[in-house]
Amino acid sequence: MLLQIPELLTTEELREAQQLLANAPWDEGRRSAGTQAAQVKNNEQLPHDCDAARKLRGIVLRALDRSPTFFSATLPKHVFTPSFNRYGNDRNSYGEHVDNAVRFAPDTGQRVRTDISCTLFLSDPNDYDGGELIIRDTLDEQKIKLKAGHLVLYPGTSVHQVTPTSRGQRLACFFWIESMVRSNEQRRLLFDLDVNIQRLRNTYGESPEAVALTGTYHNLLRMWVDT
Repeated sequence: MLLQIPELLTTEELREAQQLLANAPWDEGRRSAGTQAAQVKNNEQLPHDCDAARKLRGIVLRALDRSPTFFSATLPKHVFTPSFNRYGNDRNSYGEHVDNAVRFAPDTGQRVRTDISCTLFLSDPNDYDGGELIIRDTLDEQKIKLKAGHLVLYPGTSVHQVTPTSRGQRLACFFWIESMVRSNEQRRLLFDLDVNIQRLRNTYGESPEAVALTGTYHNLLRMWVDT
Protein backbone atom coordinates (compact mmCIF):
# COMPACT_ATOMS: atom_id res chain seq x y z
CA MET A 1 0.00 0.00 0.00
CA LEU A 2 1.26 3.44 -0.96
CA LEU A 3 -0.30 6.22 1.12
CA GLN A 4 0.31 9.94 1.53
CA ILE A 5 -0.38 11.64 4.87
CA PRO A 6 -0.54 15.41 4.34
CA GLU A 7 0.57 17.93 6.95
CA LEU A 8 2.01 15.45 9.42
CA LEU A 9 4.05 18.34 10.84
CA THR A 10 2.50 21.61 11.96
CA THR A 11 3.79 24.89 10.57
CA GLU A 12 5.69 25.53 13.82
CA GLU A 13 7.23 22.04 13.84
CA LEU A 14 8.30 22.35 10.22
CA ARG A 15 9.89 25.74 10.85
CA GLU A 16 11.83 24.35 13.84
CA ALA A 17 12.94 21.30 11.86
CA GLN A 18 14.19 23.40 8.95
CA GLN A 19 16.14 25.67 11.32
CA LEU A 20 17.80 22.66 12.93
CA LEU A 21 18.69 21.20 9.53
CA ALA A 22 20.15 24.50 8.31
CA ASN A 23 22.82 24.42 11.03
CA ALA A 24 23.36 20.67 11.23
CA PRO A 25 26.70 18.82 10.87
CA TRP A 26 26.18 16.70 7.74
CA ASP A 27 28.12 13.49 7.10
CA GLU A 28 28.67 11.03 4.23
CA GLY A 29 25.43 9.12 3.58
CA ARG A 30 27.03 5.86 2.44
CA ARG A 31 28.08 5.05 6.00
CA SER A 32 24.57 3.78 6.84
CA ALA A 33 23.94 1.84 3.60
CA GLY A 34 24.14 -1.89 2.99
CA THR A 35 26.55 -3.40 0.49
CA GLN A 36 24.27 -3.06 -2.55
CA ALA A 37 22.80 0.32 -1.63
CA ALA A 38 26.22 1.85 -0.91
CA GLN A 39 27.10 1.48 -4.59
CA VAL A 40 24.29 3.84 -5.64
CA LYS A 41 23.87 6.06 -2.57
CA ASN A 42 25.26 9.56 -3.03
CA ASN A 43 23.84 11.89 -0.41
CA GLU A 44 24.51 13.34 3.03
CA GLN A 45 23.08 12.23 6.36
CA LEU A 46 22.96 13.60 9.89
CA PRO A 47 25.14 11.72 12.40
CA HIS A 48 22.84 9.70 14.64
CA ASP A 49 24.10 11.15 17.93
CA CYS A 50 24.30 14.82 17.02
CA ASP A 51 22.14 17.30 18.91
CA ALA A 52 20.15 18.28 15.82
CA ALA A 53 19.25 14.65 15.04
CA ARG A 54 18.03 14.03 18.60
CA LYS A 55 15.80 17.13 18.56
CA LEU A 56 14.48 16.34 15.09
CA ARG A 57 13.60 12.76 16.09
CA GLY A 58 11.53 14.11 18.95
CA ILE A 59 9.57 16.35 16.58
CA VAL A 60 8.87 13.51 14.15
CA LEU A 61 7.94 10.90 16.76
CA ARG A 62 5.52 13.25 18.50
CA ALA A 63 3.86 13.98 15.16
CA LEU A 64 3.49 10.26 14.43
CA ASP A 65 1.98 9.62 17.85
CA ARG A 66 -0.86 12.06 17.26
CA SER A 67 -1.73 10.86 13.72
CA PRO A 68 -4.63 8.37 13.67
CA THR A 69 -4.11 7.83 9.94
CA PHE A 70 -0.50 6.79 10.50
CA PHE A 71 -1.51 4.32 13.21
CA SER A 72 -4.38 2.86 11.19
CA ALA A 73 -2.27 2.44 8.05
CA THR A 74 0.83 0.98 9.69
CA LEU A 75 -0.34 -0.68 12.94
CA PRO A 76 3.18 -0.12 14.26
CA LYS A 77 4.94 -2.70 16.41
CA HIS A 78 8.31 -0.95 16.17
CA VAL A 79 9.27 2.40 14.64
CA PHE A 80 12.89 2.45 13.52
CA THR A 81 14.82 5.48 14.72
CA PRO A 82 14.13 8.33 12.24
CA SER A 83 17.15 9.59 10.29
CA PHE A 84 17.65 12.67 8.13
CA ASN A 85 19.27 13.17 4.74
CA ARG A 86 20.16 15.91 2.29
CA TYR A 87 20.52 15.90 -1.51
CA GLY A 88 22.22 18.66 -3.48
CA ASN A 89 25.41 19.81 -5.25
CA ASP A 90 27.62 16.79 -5.99
CA ARG A 91 25.84 14.53 -3.47
CA ASN A 92 22.47 14.57 -5.06
CA SER A 93 20.96 11.14 -5.79
CA TYR A 94 20.23 7.61 -4.64
CA GLY A 95 19.98 5.02 -7.39
CA GLU A 96 17.60 2.07 -7.53
CA HIS A 97 17.76 -0.14 -4.44
CA VAL A 98 15.69 -2.21 -2.03
CA ASP A 99 15.85 -1.48 1.69
CA ASN A 100 17.39 -4.14 3.92
CA ALA A 101 14.74 -6.53 5.25
CA VAL A 102 16.02 -6.14 8.82
CA ARG A 103 17.62 -3.09 10.41
CA PHE A 104 19.35 -2.81 13.77
CA ALA A 105 18.10 0.16 15.78
CA PRO A 106 21.15 2.25 16.72
CA ASP A 107 19.85 3.13 20.19
CA THR A 108 18.87 -0.36 21.36
CA GLY A 109 20.38 -2.81 18.86
CA GLN A 110 16.86 -4.17 18.44
CA ARG A 111 16.09 -5.93 15.17
CA VAL A 112 13.34 -4.18 13.18
CA ARG A 113 11.75 -5.84 10.15
CA THR A 114 11.20 -3.18 7.48
CA ASP A 115 7.61 -3.88 6.44
CA ILE A 116 6.91 -0.23 5.59
CA SER A 117 9.29 2.46 4.33
CA CYS A 118 8.53 6.08 5.22
CA THR A 119 9.74 9.40 3.81
CA LEU A 120 8.81 12.73 5.41
CA PHE A 121 9.56 15.65 3.07
CA LEU A 122 11.16 18.66 4.78
CA SER A 123 11.91 20.98 1.82
CA ASP A 124 9.39 22.97 -0.17
CA PRO A 125 9.22 21.36 -3.65
CA ASN A 126 9.69 24.77 -5.27
CA ASP A 127 13.08 25.12 -3.58
CA TYR A 128 14.73 22.32 -5.56
CA ASP A 129 14.60 20.65 -8.98
CA GLY A 130 14.64 16.88 -9.35
CA GLY A 131 14.81 14.86 -6.15
CA GLU A 132 11.70 12.81 -6.90
CA LEU A 133 11.15 9.61 -4.98
CA ILE A 134 10.37 6.95 -7.57
CA ILE A 135 8.76 3.75 -6.27
CA ARG A 136 8.54 0.81 -8.67
CA ASP A 137 6.61 -2.43 -8.42
CA THR A 138 5.73 -5.16 -10.88
CA LEU A 139 3.03 -3.12 -12.65
CA ASP A 140 4.08 0.52 -12.68
CA GLU A 141 6.03 3.22 -10.92
CA GLN A 142 5.03 6.20 -8.83
CA LYS A 143 6.90 9.52 -8.92
CA ILE A 144 6.50 11.40 -5.63
CA LYS A 145 7.55 14.91 -4.64
CA LEU A 146 5.46 16.23 -1.76
CA LYS A 147 5.08 19.48 0.12
CA ALA A 148 7.23 20.00 3.19
CA GLY A 149 5.66 18.32 6.21
CA HIS A 150 3.90 15.63 4.13
CA LEU A 151 4.63 11.92 4.68
CA VAL A 152 4.53 9.02 2.23
CA LEU A 153 4.34 5.34 3.24
CA TYR A 154 5.18 2.52 0.84
CA PRO A 155 6.03 -1.20 1.01
CA GLY A 156 9.55 -1.97 2.18
CA THR A 157 9.76 -4.56 -0.58
CA SER A 158 9.62 -1.87 -3.30
CA VAL A 159 12.50 -1.00 -5.60
CA HIS A 160 12.90 2.76 -5.29
CA GLN A 161 15.28 5.64 -5.94
CA VAL A 162 15.74 9.39 -5.48
CA THR A 163 16.46 11.16 -8.77
CA PRO A 164 19.32 13.69 -9.01
CA THR A 165 18.67 17.05 -7.39
CA SER A 166 19.86 19.56 -9.97
CA ARG A 167 19.04 22.78 -8.10
CA GLY A 168 18.71 23.60 -4.42
CA GLN A 169 18.61 21.07 -1.62
CA ARG A 170 16.19 18.25 -0.87
CA LEU A 171 15.84 17.59 2.87
CA ALA A 172 13.93 14.63 4.25
CA CYS A 173 13.42 12.28 7.16
CA PHE A 174 13.34 8.53 6.54
CA PHE A 175 12.54 5.54 8.72
CA TRP A 176 10.87 2.13 8.71
CA ILE A 177 7.98 0.42 10.46
CA GLU A 178 7.69 -3.16 11.64
CA SER A 179 3.94 -3.68 11.66
CA MET A 180 1.89 -5.84 14.00
CA VAL A 181 0.30 -7.16 10.78
CA ARG A 182 3.07 -8.40 8.52
CA SER A 183 1.05 -8.81 5.30
CA ASN A 184 0.69 -5.71 3.13
CA GLU A 185 -2.59 -7.07 1.75
CA GLN A 186 -4.05 -7.66 5.21
CA ARG A 187 -2.99 -4.19 6.39
CA ARG A 188 -4.68 -2.66 3.34
CA LEU A 189 -7.93 -4.49 4.06
CA LEU A 190 -7.86 -3.38 7.69
CA PHE A 191 -7.10 0.22 6.75
CA ASP A 192 -9.89 0.36 4.16
CA LEU A 193 -12.32 -1.15 6.66
CA ASP A 194 -11.29 1.28 9.39
CA VAL A 195 -11.60 4.32 7.10
CA ASN A 196 -15.10 3.32 5.98
CA ILE A 197 -16.25 2.54 9.52
CA GLN A 198 -15.25 6.06 10.51
CA ARG A 199 -17.14 7.50 7.52
CA LEU A 200 -20.21 5.44 8.42
CA ARG A 201 -20.03 6.61 12.03
CA ASN A 202 -19.59 10.26 11.00
CA THR A 203 -22.62 10.06 8.71
CA TYR A 204 -25.05 7.97 10.77
CA GLY A 205 -23.65 8.04 14.29
CA GLU A 206 -23.07 4.95 16.42
CA SER A 207 -25.43 2.75 14.42
CA PRO A 208 -25.80 -1.03 14.86
CA GLU A 209 -24.06 -1.45 11.52
CA ALA A 210 -21.06 0.61 12.67
CA VAL A 211 -20.82 -1.43 15.87
CA ALA A 212 -21.00 -4.71 13.95
CA LEU A 213 -18.34 -3.68 11.45
CA THR A 214 -16.12 -2.45 14.28
CA GLY A 215 -16.39 -5.93 15.75
CA THR A 216 -15.42 -7.43 12.40
CA TYR A 217 -12.39 -5.13 12.25
CA HIS A 218 -11.15 -6.17 15.67
CA ASN A 219 -11.80 -9.85 15.05
CA LEU A 220 -9.71 -9.68 11.87
CA LEU A 221 -7.03 -7.86 13.84
CA ARG A 222 -7.02 -10.65 16.45
CA MET A 223 -6.55 -13.21 13.67
CA TRP A 224 -3.66 -11.40 11.99
CA VAL A 225 -1.84 -9.38 14.64
CA ASP A 226 1.54 -10.35 16.07
CA THR A 227 2.39 -8.31 19.17
